[in-house]
Amino acid sequence: MKETLKRPTIDQLDAEILRRKYKTDLRKTILSIVRLLIVVAAATVLLAVLWMPILRMYGESMSPTLKDTDIVVTVKTGEMEDGEIVAFYYNNKILVKRVIATGGETVDIDDNGIVYVDGSAITEPYLTDTVTKKGNVIYPLTVPEGYAFVLGDNRAVSMDSRYSEIGLVSVDQVVGRAVLRIWPIDDIRIIE
Repeated sequence: MKETLKRPTIDQLDAEILRRKYKTDLRKTILSIVRLLIVVAAATVLLAVLWMPILRMYGESMSPTLKDTDIVVTVKTGEMEDGEIVAFYYNNKILVKRVIATGGETVDIDDNGIVYVDGSAITEPYLTDTVTKKGNVIYPLTVPEGYAFVLGDNRAVSMDSRYSEIGLVSVDQVVGRAVLRIWPIDDIRIIE
C-alpha cells in the first residue's frame, strides 16, 4: 500500500516561515547583545587601566583617611601636588601616601614630629597623633624637580620618604591620584 504524503497548507507554511524568521532574529539579537557586552567590558577595562585604576588598600599606613581593605579609584596624573594622596610603584608593589612636598621645596621634621616645608610648619588635620619618628634620611631635605616627599597619615606604622628604602617618589612611579573611596559601600566619599 502506497502512503500518500500530505502537503502542508498555506497557513502551516506561513507559520513555519514565521517560526524560522523568529529563530534567526533571536539568534542575531543575542549575538548583538554579546558583542555589545564584550565592547563595553573591554572599554571598561581599558578605562580602568589607562585612566582610572582601582586599588585595594592593604595595611594601616594611611589610617584614618584610608583603612585596610578600602577600595579607591585613582586618576592618572602627570604631576603631584602638596596634600594630595597618590599611589605609586615601589618594588613591584603599589603604595599609597600623601604628598608633603614637591620639586624645589625643602622638608624638615623636628624632634616633636612637626613637619616643615620651606621653613613653615604644615597643617595636618588628618593626623590623629604626632609621631616623633624622623626616619633615616638627613634633614633638611630639598626635593628635586620631578620628585615628591610622601608620608603616610599613620606615621607610627608607615614606611615612606622618611626612610631611604622608599625615598623620594618620582613622577614616573605614580600610578594616579586617589580621588574616591568606593568601598566600604556605606562610606563612599571623595578623598581629601
